[in-house]
Order: sequence, then structure tokens, then C-alpha cells
Amino acid sequence: MTTLVLVRHAKSDWGNPGLDDHDRPLNDRGMRDAPVLAARLADTGLQLGALLSSTALRARTTAGFFAAALGVEAELDEELYGAPASTLLRTAAARGVDAVMVVAHDPGMTVLADRLSGGGIGHMPTCAVATFRWDTPDWDVATATDPDAWEFDRPGR
Repeated sequence: MTTLVLVRHAKSDWGNPGLDDHDRPLNDRGMRDAPVLAARLADTGLQLGALLSSTALRARTTAGFFAAALGVEAELDEELYGAPASTLLRTAAARGVDAVMVVAHDPGMTVLADRLSGGGIGHMPTCAVATFRWDTPDWDVATATDPDAWEFDRPGR
């Protein structure tokens, strides 16, 4: 089985307009939502082979909550910052492990989640979690076909 988990970073703080986009931290809501969604995902029993994160502070912080809850190390990847859907999927597949989480940004996250869900996920709000599963251990097959199952979780549910 191949599993891809997409997590859009939690809500960031726009309070300092002079701050570089890459350096924006999470706001209070983001700091509240990320551990809740991470715990809910951990409760499913998911075992990750890799957790990849954008280098942006808001993504790194979000990834840290998921890494702690799932007992894995977050790996930072500069290419995930502002990446399009194709890069997100390619980067996950390139890890070559059965289950990969990617923590990154819109619009790439929404585009990929919507495509993989056949239009079922119209938008990935901040801290949303979309999990896709294929009944094959082969990423080449997975990236070329629709997933066999998918699930969606978001703050406030």
C-alpha cells in the first residue's frame, strides 16, 4: 500500500507586515489547531516512512507538531516552499517509502488534494489533512492512477 498525507501549514501570523513571508510564524489559532489535527491523525495508527516539510517557519512549526505526534523526524526541503502540485507529488514519490507526509503551502496543496480526490476536496484550509491511499506498493503506479481511498480532516470538525 502507498499512502500520501498532505498537510497545509496551520494558520500563520500576518501581524508584522515587514516580515519576510518565509519567516512568518503561526498565530494563536495555528498553534492551537496543529497539535489537535496531529493527535487526531496519530489516533488513526498511521505509520510514516517520511515527513517532508517546506522550510518556511509556519510549515516547519506545523510539521514539528505532526512529527512529535507520529514519532518521526521532519525533513526540511527548500523545494516545497511555494511548490506546485506536481513538485509536491514528485518529491513525495521520490522518497521511495510506503507512507509520506508533505507539509507545505497553497495553492499547490489545494490543487493536488482536489485532483487526487476527484474534485471532492475543493479547498485545503490551513491545517487541513488529506490522506490518499493506493492498493499498490509502487509509487510509479500510484502517481499515475487515482487513489483507491482518501480521507479529509480540517480544524473545527
